Amino acid sequence: MGLKHIKLATVLIAFLFSTATASAENQSTATAKQVVESFQNELIDVMKTGKSAGYSGRYSKLHDAVTQSHDLPKIARIVVGKEWEKLSESQQKQLVDVFTKLSVASYAHNFKDYDGESFDFDSEEETTRGGVVIHTHLSIPDEKDVKFDYMLKEQGNSWRIINIIANGVSDLALKRSEYTAVLQREGFDALITKITEKIDNYSKL
Repeated sequence: MGLKHIKLATVLIAFLFSTATASAENQSTATAKQVVESFQNELIDVMKTGKSAGYSGRYSKLHDAVTQSHDLPKIARIVVGKEWEKLSESQQKQLVDVFTKLSVASYAHNFKDYDGESFDFDSEEETTRGGVVIHTHLSIPDEKDVKFDYMLKEQGNSWRIINIIANGVSDLALKRSEYTAVLQREGFDALITKITEKIDNYSKL
């Protein structure tokens, strides 16, 4: 084979490899619905072993599930609103870190028992700002279903949860109402202390 043909073959192989890699990446990119369903499956699995695992075990199992499905830096920014720009870079990082711990801790605390519960998909809709809302409900034996609406936005090549509305109550709105007021009245250190105390309480209850 001549040098020209060798170069041509090399270029062709490189092209096919890059195309195959791009195709594999596209196939591995989860849709908004898949992100929510995967996260909900993790919650159910944790609930099934909740008592034996204990709080620390549930926290450990849920850490990756939460951080890989939620856009926690964006959530932290939204919660404190315009106050975000007034924080230093190190304070912003600290706030994201503590919000991450708070999110994982709240799930570890609230999803600790299993009695036949299951999540079910209801519908999906696109928002006017390019986001997606996944409507689901949690079926609880002998009790009324709990409606969960997940709001997601694209982050790079993936979808991430930025808010959860349970029975019409926005988790993001609740956090913003509570924590922005603390930040404005008492300052950054007071806010970190308040959130840390809540995380500690979750571990004890």
